Amino acid sequence: MKTLNLVQAVNDALAVALEAHDDVVLLGEDIGRFGGVFRATAGLRERFGEERVIDTPLSEAGIIGTAVGMALYGLKPVPEIQFSDFIYPGFDHIVNELAKYRYRSGGQFPCPVTIRTPVGGGIRGGHYHSQSPEAYFIHTPGLVVVCPSTPRDAKGLLLASIRSPDPVLFLEPKPIYRKAVGEVPEGDFEVPLGQARVVREGGDVTLIAWGAMVSLCEEAAARIAPSGVECTIIDPRTLWPLDIDTIADAVSATGRCIIVHEAPRTCGFGAELAALVQERCFLHLEAPIRRVTGWDTPFPYTLEHAYLPSVERVLDAVEATIAF
Repeated sequence: MKTLNLVQAVNDALAVALEAHDDVVLLGEDIGRFGGVFRATAGLRERFGEERVIDTPLSEAGIIGTAVGMALYGLKPVPEIQFSDFIYPGFDHIVNELAKYRYRSGGQFPCPVTIRTPVGGGIRGGHYHSQSPEAYFIHTPGLVVVCPSTPRDAKGLLLASIRSPDPVLFLEPKPIYRKAVGEVPEGDFEVPLGQARVVREGGDVTLIAWGAMVSLCEEAAARIAPSGVECTIIDPRTLWPLDIDTIADAVSATGRCIIVHEAPRTCGFGAELAALVQERCFLHLEAPIRRVTGWDTPFPYTLEHAYLPSVERVLDAVEATIAF
């Protein structure tokens, strides 16, 4: 084991994939010579060469379109979109082409593209560098959507994503790129896609969160525990396909459920989670399912702290759910 932060774990996974598979190719803006805005690809161009770690023009549609073509010709491209907010020029390529190739070809063209992109607020980036667009892509059949919350999961899930026959959108929570630190296995290992992680077990309320919100929920759970309220925390890790069985088991055991995410409340993935939990756990619920989310506004510059879920907002939700 070695101790890494989350961005170092991503870099480690990319190095392992490049070393193990000659058909893995990285491409994106500033990922080569500069090593990426967040340094996720630092040193890889020097180690593996400019034909496998490719600096591209500033064109998200071009990056995704090129990656689709590479995959159809037998490569395993891993494009980086510098911020998830910039992904929309490539949206048509992703939802109308990439997500459909395996289905429309009867499995003949699996198109294994893993799109890496940083998501979320917490870095004072404002409304063009802070969005959480997971719901757009979870809504797209054919895409796998992944969001790790720890360095170990970042490495293991990224390696599993690159080797998946399905296209994957790999969302990296940038506010914890350097804040999340933990032990990571050395060498090659995978965390299976589609399996949730039980972060903490408790008997009173289940918190469901992903990305940077997991550590927020851990802090909230630790703060309320001395009062006698114990929280279970579930990190889906793979947002789609979802491990609903692990979630339903946890909610059925506690009878209470709170969903925490950064994206706006209306039609956020929390709404789908609430529906799924209600369908499976209705007879076990002791209180309405609650959501702690971003607000239905563009992400603000100066009021970022008021927009993002906070420990205090999570604690308010826990107390209201317990008191219902």
